Amino acid sequence: MSNLADYFAKNRYHPSYTIGDRVFGHWNKIPFVGTVGNDSVVNEEEGPVISVLLDLPILHKEKIHNIVKVKHKDIKPLISF
Repeated sequence: MSNLADYFAKNRYHPSYTIGDRVFGHWNKIPFVGTVGNDSVVNEEEGPVISVLLDLPILHKEKIHNIVKVKHKDIKPLISF
């Protein structure tokens, strides 16, 4: 029987972004720039989710958001301004 490290290396999610990567994207049709905080899978139904710490807060539905959770399709690496 193989060990747990081999199992997770073969069968589990491998992140596309690392902590500290700069990204640009849209959340609820609002553009943002921020830093990746986490790229992981919390549950299999939702799939991989990235939490992004925003450079500037976003006001959405009368609530201020400093951190947003987005899918991979909603963001791109920030190369330059």
